[in-house]
Amino acid sequence: MFTGIVEELGSVLSVADRRVRVGCRTVTEGSGVGASIAVNGVCLTVVERSGDCLAFDLSEETIRRTTMGGLSPGDGVNLERPATLLTRLGGHLVQGHVDGVGRTVEIVQSGDGKEMTFEIPPSLMRYVLEKGSVALDGVSLTVAEASPTGFRVALIPHTLAVTTLGSMERGDPVNVEVDVIAKYVEGLLQRESRSTGAST
Repeated sequence: MFTGIVEELGSVLSVADRRVRVGCRTVTEGSGVGASIAVNGVCLTVVERSGDCLAFDLSEETIRRTTMGGLSPGDGVNLERPATLLTRLGGHLVQGHVDGVGRTVEIVQSGDGKEMTFEIPPSLMRYVLEKGSVALDGVSLTVAEASPTGFRVALIPHTLAVTTLGSMERGDPVNVEVDVIAKYVEGLLQRESRSTGAST
């Protein structure tokens, strides 16, 4: 479990045979082989550690459902270690299980910050509410405005400086994880509806 508060902006060192090596410093602490790290919002397992480098293997599922297969050397990646029972929940509950890939459709300067609009798969929009939470590339954000096809978020200069969102351009893909609580509530209501229907 993560919080969506990025700890470090790492850099992809190499990508070969589905293994991604990432240069980083902060998140290496306490992250030996077998540890979990959120990389651009994707929960990955450390398979190799060497100095200021962590390596991760990508499964077919991960490549198919996220943007990880498109990484190249030099790309920045958002990194976060798992939350502990002593962690302050500064963002929201994030699992690192990407629900789909969205697309950046508009970037507008807003003072020192930016307002960014994203399109996401229609099947995910029912979980996105104004003032609700969403994770984009592992960054916990508040939805400023929602439409039938996407949503807008407002980013402060700090977020732009310490995450990959600051270098994002129109048309860029982004990993999307919707609020897990919304998914659980929907699942419970659907189960209750089926149960009630079966008993009548």
